[in-house]
Amino acid sequence: MPDSGQAKTRAAEAQPHIVGQSIRHDSAEKHVSGLAQYIDDIPEPSGTLQIYLAQSSRAHARLLKLDVSAVRSAQGVACVLTAADVPGKNDYSPIMGDDPIFAEDKVEYVGQCLFAVAAETLAQARAASALAVVEYEDLPAVLTIDAAREADLTLEPSQVMRLGDAQGEIAKAPRRLWGHVAIGGQDHFYLEGHIAMAAPKEDGDVHVWSSTQNPSEVQHIVAKALGIRDHGVVVENRRMGGGFGGKETQPSLMAAVAALAAVKTGRPAKLRLDRDDDMVMTGKRHDFEVDWSVGFDDQGRLKGATFDLASRCGYSYDLSGSINDRAMFHSDNAYFLNAAEIVSHRFKTHTVSNTAFRGFGGPQGMIAIERAMDAIALSLGADPLDVRLANLYGPGRDLTPYGQVVEDSIAKELMERLAETSDYRKRRAAILEWNRTSPVLKRGIALTPVKFGISFTATHLNQAGALVHVYTDGSVMLNHGGTEMGQGLYIKVAQVVAEVFGIELERVRITATATDKVPNTSATAASSGSDLNGMAALDAAQRIRQRLIDFACQEFGCGPEQVSFANNTVQAGATELPFQELVRRAYFNRVGLSATGYYKTPKIHYDRSKHQGRPFFYYAYGAAVSEVAIDTLTGENRTLRVDILHDVGRSLNPAIDLGQIEGGFIQGMGWLTTEELVYDDQGRLRTHAPSTYKIPACSDRPKDFRIDLWDGPNREETIYRSKAVGEPPLMLAISVFSALTQAVASVGDHRIMPDLDAPATPERILKAVDDVRRRSAQ
Repeated sequence: MPDSGQAKTRAAEAQPHIVGQSIRHDSAEKHVSGLAQYIDDIPEPSGTLQIYLAQSSRAHARLLKLDVSAVRSAQGVACVLTAADVPGKNDYSPIMGDDPIFAEDKVEYVGQCLFAVAAETLAQARAASALAVVEYEDLPAVLTIDAAREADLTLEPSQVMRLGDAQGEIAKAPRRLWGHVAIGGQDHFYLEGHIAMAAPKEDGDVHVWSSTQNPSEVQHIVAKALGIRDHGVVVENRRMGGGFGGKETQPSLMAAVAALAAVKTGRPAKLRLDRDDDMVMTGKRHDFEVDWSVGFDDQGRLKGATFDLASRCGYSYDLSGSINDRAMFHSDNAYFLNAAEIVSHRFKTHTVSNTAFRGFGGPQGMIAIERAMDAIALSLGADPLDVRLANLYGPGRDLTPYGQVVEDSIAKELMERLAETSDYRKRRAAILEWNRTSPVLKRGIALTPVKFGISFTATHLNQAGALVHVYTDGSVMLNHGGTEMGQGLYIKVAQVVAEVFGIELERVRITATATDKVPNTSATAASSGSDLNGMAALDAAQRIRQRLIDFACQEFGCGPEQVSFANNTVQAGATELPFQELVRRAYFNRVGLSATGYYKTPKIHYDRSKHQGRPFFYYAYGAAVSEVAIDTLTGENRTLRVDILHDVGRSLNPAIDLGQIEGGFIQGMGWLTTEELVYDDQGRLRTHAPSTYKIPACSDRPKDFRIDLWDGPNREETIYRSKAVGEPPLMLAISVFSALTQAVASVGDHRIMPDLDAPATPERILKAVDDVRRRSAQ
């Protein structure tokens, strides 16, 4: 058999027929008709218990008393679970062992799980939970970054990344600027909230249906809580109603509690959080505060830059280390800094533990450098686009602060093309003139790039497995470790398998992700789903295809180069026969028609102790032009037009990719404009429902919204030379934030840099407008 690496490369280089087509999502009709089956739609087995989680009302306190005796005797209650009822380890953390399933001697955020009630109905479980006697001794609660800084309360030591002598270069630069920007968090607001259902099996085993991006991790956590081995737990997931990173680590709590209840009672058990509880109990995007300084020349080209990043991580570690690392990685965005010092502080607070969210720290890292670009342009009286173009990575200016050489930058060509196709220069001139005669309404326009590194920064996670069966009727069953959350991963990987066998897509059956099919999988995260699982599925399908080629050569007396697969048929020398006929003959000749596939990302390495290496296989690029309008009397604002040019390499499915770009941009726009998380001085989240937490509505979508795909392949050997598309488009929305900044700056005739934080709510815009007016009058 030929080397599998060579075979994969040949397949990835071949001219595709199904790969590259715009094919609708495999569940598209089910999504819009309501027929798509989510976990809450699975028919409940007879006797299924409903679970309610009782929560802490204090942000930081000793737990003096927890008496649940009255809860246990309440009507309909089958069992009550506390820390004492966990036979294994009372922990659902992904890394550090600091996330108790049930609080023990203290609580560290409002909403922390105290105990669980499993009853015949959810109403009975909720009512019974109120009968518990809970006594606290309040402790000082640290709720903000400033308070944590003052208390020196951190999750780990501050991290430093350096390139050259940034302080020295800034000091001797002809021009210097500095500033501060605060960046709010964001709730995932997936349509399907957190849910898990567990059914007991023989010998203490359990089957768990979990709305999770990370089935293998849920498997490990459940097994650890039950005190059994991983092979006693099967975790299954056909689809999620959204994830966005919020279902990477957080689902383990729900799954562990459901499994504990199921095994203890011998009955199936379901735990489904309502929207309010979901928002209170689960982590968000990290909020950041960034102090930045830059030195630059008279053309705006950077000589050095420093960034001091501070994030609110919440009460436990979760994934905060990696998230803050990625913020450091992306503090440069698409720009060569020449010399850089990036310091990252990871503060512990007595709030819910913040977690993964689309971009994984990258968006927060990019905000400061884009603010610096706008500030440099304003100080020089230049077009911000020219300052951005002058600072892009390029030949001889290609070393990142973490030591990776940028070999694939297409940012300049991409930005220049977008500037031309969007008429950016002409429109900017018109907006500047319009603002001079419009005293109340002001407009702004900005073109910003994105350079986003693709790979898990924890190198060991960059691997995937797949399982492919070919049946004797020519149909194919596909399973892999990736999870489907609406992003179209399943259809893309199915296209890859259909391409290998030269069969129509309808012959490939996509099956639910399950830990008893493909083991030890990584989370579907880091925009790596298609890269990893597509290549693993390609490997599995290619192995079977090679066996069929070998058999055909023997059966029909031809050479391997004379065997081809296309249009549901196989050509073997002078013989043409249906694909299923070749498969049937192969079966009768005892040819194996099932294979596992495996892939690990090449070239990557990273030394976290030095913050140096090549953490990313490649970069995905994009750029967006956003035009906005603000009302200077109210702060209300609207995004009028958006033009996007985004790099997806050689697209596996343009229709799916365009959907991801549009959705990612709108989600990013919501983060930077309307989605505000408000906590009171007791650590209680006050914006825990759609009545108070405002995600973008359909009316917020720009009326003029134009998206194009960059027409170049990935230079690296990815699946059919495609590029990841899940996360990078979110950061295109920084162009909206920059355009709003430009609109506010116009109030002072672009002489004063606005102090505008994110999200740029009407209140913040109005405050920034008033501040610019005040400073302009001085």
